[in-house]
Amino acid sequence: MSGDENRLIDECLKGQTAAFGELVRRYQDRLFNTVYRLVDSAEDAQDVVQEAFLHAYQSLDRFKRDSQFFTWLYRIAVNSAISLKRKHRVAVNLHQGGVGQGSIPEPPDLSEFSQPDQALERADEERRIQAALNRLSPEHRAVLILKDLEEQKYETMAEILQVPIGTIRSRLHRARLELREVLEKTEVRSQ
Repeated sequence: MSGDENRLIDECLKGQTAAFGELVRRYQDRLFNTVYRLVDSAEDAQDVVQEAFLHAYQSLDRFKRDSQFFTWLYRIAVNSAISLKRKHRVAVNLHQGGVGQGSIPEPPDLSEFSQPDQALERADEERRIQAALNRLSPEHRAVLILKDLEEQKYETMAEILQVPIGTIRSRLHRARLELREVLEKTEVRSQ
């Protein structure tokens, strides 16, 4: 952990809330991007990130400093996002009789400086992958996002998800197989 981060945490523990505000400013965008990929809803992602920061603030005195602050915060947020997806999946299945579609991300900038045909193809591919990710279990979605999109190390993933590295590897293997299967099914349907 950096000396600056330690200083901010010490100041926050002494009641200087502006120090925690600095930690929020440093990490909120990065945290939001990860959580958004997990929950596929900007409103839900904002709620999860806000809840994660609130939990971190309230629990800061229990932060052991044996890992990076961001890793600890990341773990709180990812676990909250997974819990939200589990609750949402159960609620959707009970109330709607099936899994609903998540919101479709906005397409990339199609200004005159970009190549519209390639941008449209990328946007379509991103929507297809996000829709397939939405069909995975929260645990499988989390490991894919952490490893393949966030490029986290196995050790960091194990710390965040609080499971052994072997579990991370097996979940990642199963998640990739499941994602491939979902993508192949949607490709067959579209032909």
